[in-house]
Amino acid sequence: MMQTFYDLSAHKPNGETLAMDSLRGQVVLIVNTATKCGLAPQFEGLEKLHQKYGKRGLVVLGFPCDQFGNQEPETDQNMETTCQINHGVTFQLMAKSDVNGADTNPIFQYLKKNLSGFLGARIKWNFTKFLVDKNGKPVKRFSPITKPQALEAEIQKLL
Repeated sequence: MMQTFYDLSAHKPNGETLAMDSLRGQVVLIVNTATKCGLAPQFEGLEKLHQKYGKRGLVVLGFPCDQFGNQEPETDQNMETTCQINHGVTFQLMAKSDVNGADTNPIFQYLKKNLSGFLGARIKWNFTKFLVDKNGKPVKRFSPITKPQALEAEIQKLL
């Protein structure tokens, strides 16, 4: 049987599991993040999307990743506090995850398989973004340099 988005789950920084099945009927924006990356100001843009569209059904999930230039030195325990203080983040951050290689988080395996990017399936840098529609179908992949506000029209269509 073929795996779907709703068959997957991921860990929150506190170790709790978030089943993607609990997000049925919502649009999900998944981003690999890093607090020390030059693109970290995008946290504010992601938070604005969360604030503006969260009540309408958008869920933003940030997956901290330390695979690109060691730009995510924070531990899972400190991650949420650092992002809250430095960037005002209130959207859900997940446990630190690999997005490439042998230990790739299953959610990113699934997303990359369904939405290849410029370098094929491989994620090339922090802040690669994936939009998943209300039915759990990955619909669009955005490059790291695409600013969160540039996703608004696509999010509005899906909501």
